Amino acid sequence: MQISAGKLWSLRRLSDARGFFTMIAVDQRPGVEQLVAERHGSPDWEEIGRIKRLLIEELSPFASAMLLDPQYAFPYAHLAVDPARGLLITLEQFACEEGPGGRKTLVYPGWSVAKIKRLGADGVKLMLWYRPDAAPDVLAHQHALVERVGRECREHDIAFLLEPLVYPLGGSAAGDSYHEDAGKRPEMVLATVEEFRKERYGIDIFKLETPVAAAVIVDPDDGSAEAARTQAWFDRIDALLDRPWVMLSAGAAMEPFRRILTYAFRAGASGYLAGRAIWWPAALEYPDWDAFRARVREHGLPYVSLVQSLLAQHGRPWTSKPAFAGGLVMEDGGPDFLRHYQG
Repeated sequence: MQISAGKLWSLRRLSDARGFFTMIAVDQRPGVEQLVAERHGSPDWEEIGRIKRLLIEELSPFASAMLLDPQYAFPYAHLAVDPARGLLITLEQFACEEGPGGRKTLVYPGWSVAKIKRLGADGVKLMLWYRPDAAPDVLAHQHALVERVGRECREHDIAFLLEPLVYPLGGSAAGDSYHEDAGKRPEMVLATVEEFRKERYGIDIFKLETPVAAAVIVDPDDGSAEAARTQAWFDRIDALLDRPWVMLSAGAAMEPFRRILTYAFRAGASGYLAGRAIWWPAALEYPDWDAFRARVREHGLPYVSLVQSLLAQHGRPWTSKPAFAGGLVMEDGGPDFLRHYQG
């Protein structure tokens, strides 16, 4: 498959030299806002920005790319971002429009793919509340949003990373940090992947949740029938996708997330885009900045090293995914590139 010049550059920037995505997210908003409000007295912009800057300073040397939000992390801590790392920027608001039929994802007012590209980012991240059994009007809204973002990413030739999340119907609107829907069924995650793998959406990287709830996931090496069933769900995800996919942590604790990653990497995932599993325990040291930084170094960084070892042992580079079986071929990469490239 041929790939456009900008998207090819994006994928190379977001991954490491081996073709793995070792990406770290610091775009979390409600949970950090709540933490600062509780301990500082208000969700102060500078305090939130300072938390994100510390995380960027400590973690970016060990990531292939960083995911930043445009509300706090990028405007406050842009100078802390290592220009040798890839940069993903969030498009969506965390808040959503919720009704009896489900949740509709909203984009920040005035924010756009064009602005993300213009500031120099390598990719656009869209988190999408999604249930295949949501009301028809909700599904129509969500499908149209992803199609529009995919179209704009093609127009601006930048990678599009989609993060679909299952949520409980009839729950309260998303106002705090995302918590995994403990009642989700693996079939929902599979049906979501099956929908958004369609070419009309233009997804370049899938950021996926575990099909089996983190709270009940068994050790992949315990030899049990349940471990075999769990691996089969992850294998089915990989069988559906010809493009790269990475795992999200959804705030899972370190050990459950290690288990999730092991299943995913063995199935064919090309990496991870994780945040709270790596740094949330350290963030709870706030406002003791020295203790916060020390805990990132003493606990967060060794965990990053552990999951990167798992990835190197079991993961599959994005360059080996079926879409690129014929090798990486840049679209219009011949002598007429200057004339044909659309930009």
